[in-house]
Amino acid sequence: MSLSVIIQQLIGGMGSSMLIFMLTLLFSMPLGLLVAFGRMSKCKPLQAIIKVFIAIFRGTPLMLQLLVVYFAPFYLFRISLPRWYRFGAVIIGFAINYAAYFAEIYRSGIESIPVGQYEAASVLGYNKQQTFIKIIFPQMVKRVMPPVTNEVITLVKDTSLAFVLAYAEMFTVAKQIAAAQTNIMPLFVAGVFYFVFNAVVAFVMEGIEKKLSYYR
Repeated sequence: MSLSVIIQQLIGGMGSSMLIFMLTLLFSMPLGLLVAFGRMSKCKPLQAIIKVFIAIFRGTPLMLQLLVVYFAPFYLFRISLPRWYRFGAVIIGFAINYAAYFAEIYRSGIESIPVGQYEAASVLGYNKQQTFIKIIFPQMVKRVMPPVTNEVITLVKDTSLAFVLAYAEMFTVAKQIAAAQTNIMPLFVAGVFYFVFNAVVAFVMEGIEKKLSYYR
């Protein structure tokens, strides 16, 4: 099988992997911020619940979480789910898992801001929302960019875990072609795709970091 034919067969899987990647970031990054707020809340019960949530999703394999998200509605509530829920379960599982990681990254960035900046903002007449949006959030974003970049790069590779729900992302398609053709070339092509995809992501994130280094 020629390289061009392999690439043509993998294109659909490539698109699925990129869709998982983009939707996971779209949902997990803002959700992570909400989780971080809950983690820093002065409400002790809420804080305890969020701590448990983060501990579970950071302490168990993503593969297991995907299985739970997909099968739990049926086994717990006997709900018969439509076929499209397979993809929905992939996105829900990825988004919740990465939200837990982003939450801790955001929290560390917010808590690294000196207390004096909150006091200065209060003296200038800013309320809590204005202080966070105009003063704390921009600094937090700059400080958390390196660990966020690491998580985003990890996400590119983790998209291959969607195979556990029999969702045909690129690596699954590559394995199917390799098995059918008894040829490992599709796996090498898939590896090149992940490498190039990660290189592009790293380049974009590095550019964002440089733009945020305004005071250097």
